[in-house]
Amino acid sequence: MNKIPYSLPYLTGNEQLYINKAFNAGILHGDGPFTHQCESLLAELTDSRKHLLTHSCTGALEMAAMLLNLQSGDEVIMPSYTFVSTANAFILHGGVPVFVDIDENTPNMNVRACAEAITQKTKAIVAVNYGGCCAPLDELVTLSRKHDLVLIEDAAQSIGASYKGRPQGSFGDLATFSFHGTKNIVCGEGGSLAINNPQFIERAEIIREKGTNRSLFMSGQVDKYTWVDKGSSFLPSELSAACLLAQLEKVDEINEMRLKAWNYYASVFAELRDSGRVEMMQIPEGCQHNAHVFYLMLHSLEDRNGFLSWMGEKKIQATFHYVPLHSSPAGKKYARVSGSMFNTDKAFERLVRLPLYPDVEFQRVIDTALSYLKK
Repeated sequence: MNKIPYSLPYLTGNEQLYINKAFNAGILHGDGPFTHQCESLLAELTDSRKHLLTHSCTGALEMAAMLLNLQSGDEVIMPSYTFVSTANAFILHGGVPVFVDIDENTPNMNVRACAEAITQKTKAIVAVNYGGCCAPLDELVTLSRKHDLVLIEDAAQSIGASYKGRPQGSFGDLATFSFHGTKNIVCGEGGSLAINNPQFIERAEIIREKGTNRSLFMSGQVDKYTWVDKGSSFLPSELSAACLLAQLEKVDEINEMRLKAWNYYASVFAELRDSGRVEMMQIPEGCQHNAHVFYLMLHSLEDRNGFLSWMGEKKIQATFHYVPLHSSPAGKKYARVSGSMFNTDKAFERLVRLPLYPDVEFQRVIDTALSYLKK
């Protein structure tokens, strides 16, 4: 019996062709023609003023942190239920993550908890758009403007998703995306920074170019470039960009195939939801998700572990998700908590994700899951 992995990248058929073109053109370093094509497509897809390709979403988050000009002790509000990069990026540049709870119905930031966490030290809010869904971004925009804060969307999982008719990633002053091998759109390792507030554009280009004004030189605005600010090497190679372009050209088709599998899961598990055996992933009002994840909430930590063990024995890789950052050693050392973490802890103990990708053997996944859940 073959193993069903949790995630498997879908290939469109043009990845190798475009990579060969990059090789034949002799441009393998970053910021070549494939990079520019990807950035143009991404800017259109996310309705952003400027889109910069990066070597990872982690890199894009670090760029966002650098753009804040954080001083020691400055605070950045974010959910605890997220990947470590969300917090690490700001710690590396002098910030203090302030963890707040998630909503009781979704793993997205609770807006009221966010508002209660704001202090005179707060400089930014980072909203993590979980699984292609999101917190009420319009409310977070209003909140951030009221307190003169920068709003950043960690939209790592949200390519092609929208909220109230607008692309996710278009609400924040800045937004970050991931093209890691486990995401809907992949290039092995990769990410991008969407810039919606024009005041950040020029400096973002400088930071990405190792602190130089090379972008001004390339556009003919200066006759030579030099070191002008802090920066690092955030560019991906042209090989990564070539692979990514093949994926971006088919983003709608890939997401539609994932949604087909997601909707089938949802129809099957609805009966168990209605009977109270499980809780099912809820889609917030106004949100059009991209089927990045499908999860169930089980009764307890013991129930969750039993389910995962059962699926593993049948060679199906279901998995839980984040260990909350507020409970981690580094989280306790570098960050602080604001308010209760009840919903965050509940999600950690009860949430299980099922394998989801265009060619997933969903009937075998379903039959195996039901054989446990109906015991």
